Amino acid sequence: MEKNSIMKNYRFLAIMLGAMIAGCIVGWVAPEFGPKIKPLGTVFINMMFCIVVPLVFASIAGSVANMQSRKRAGKIMGTTVATFVITGAIAAVIMFVLMKLFPPVLEAWNNVPAEEMGEHATLADMIVNFFTAEDFVGLLSRRAMLPLIVFSVLFGFATNLAGGPETPVAKFLSSLTDVMMKFVKIITYYAPIAFFAIFADLVANYGSAITESYGRAMLVYYPLCFIYIFTAFPLFARFGGGKHGIRTMFRHVAKPAIVSLGTCSSAATIPTNLEAAEETGLPKDVSEMVVPLGATMHMDGSCFSCVLKIAFVLGVFGTPLEWSQLPVIVLVAVLSSVGMSGVPGGGYIGEYIICSIFFPTQIELAFPILVAIGNLVDPPATMINAAGDYVVSYIVARFTNGRDWLDKALTLKKGAA
Repeated sequence: MEKNSIMKNYRFLAIMLGAMIAGCIVGWVAPEFGPKIKPLGTVFINMMFCIVVPLVFASIAGSVANMQSRKRAGKIMGTTVATFVITGAIAAVIMFVLMKLFPPVLEAWNNVPAEEMGEHATLADMIVNFFTAEDFVGLLSRRAMLPLIVFSVLFGFATNLAGGPETPVAKFLSSLTDVMMKFVKIITYYAPIAFFAIFADLVANYGSAITESYGRAMLVYYPLCFIYIFTAFPLFARFGGGKHGIRTMFRHVAKPAIVSLGTCSSAATIPTNLEAAEETGLPKDVSEMVVPLGATMHMDGSCFSCVLKIAFVLGVFGTPLEWSQLPVIVLVAVLSSVGMSGVPGGGYIGEYIICSIFFPTQIELAFPILVAIGNLVDPPATMINAAGDYVVSYIVARFTNGRDWLDKALTLKKGAA
């Protein structure tokens, strides 16, 4: 039964990969056809976004509300945020070293065209917008993912204080999470068609847009992302899950990685990550807090791209990247990555932060360059971010449930089979 389940799972992944490859071929051979079928992919992405808001609210609020111990809730959240910051800082340092060894721009650009842009938000405004919305209606948008998460956590704690798991509200939240997960399975049947259209349009629009400098940057960035998956992810899984961690992680990480690669959104990958976590046997209260939080706060791929962007624009303006800049660049990479993955393309929040700190007098020139890099690296960056949400759950589970949590989960699953 277990082998049949694995075969079925990988058969669907093979269908999705085949659809992506076919879409790439169509976009390359017939670029005029790609934009025509783009709506087929947009339908899937929009449907996923429609699910995200109620799913995030129900899963986080329900997880906190149903916790028997508020101390455990605080421990899970504290461990989660600390893990996100540490892994993001590691990613930023790795990219900084690579940028010193392989600068993306070898010669300063001349006559770089500037693009007109409006006023950018102040740091105070960005902090307010990261954590709060103007009213309740403002929370019902995928563009307010971090405020929605803050609201969900507080709502969950309030429900827990009002009676916890036995209250009708807590039971409703648990039921709503289950319903939304079934909703995800229904939509997943349409995914191969959507992925075919998405990749046909991507190749049609961006296949020939890489210049020499951008190409050099991509030659560093893309291999790094895949190397990171096959080196850092196994280390995280081994540390968090023990001797069975690496094998178990690789059995389940492919699906969220492919979904994130196709949608370019960590938020849209939340349902798939939760499904993978459930199949793995991760503690439910851990996965239902780590995965939604990770969609906005776990940004290793974005930390990679942030350092790449800074080094790239410094090279464009003929400014060397110095070791003395390492602490501030790592700090900015971690901070500016928060809140970027809720929508495809990152919403340009990180680009604004980078410009305001490193290129305040050259913002008209720096901003369009940063946005272009962001568009080119978005798919692999999102794959690192989103698939990493599932992997990081192993680490959090170790600190909250003990180092043998995976052994117990596998034993329980084997007994049930």
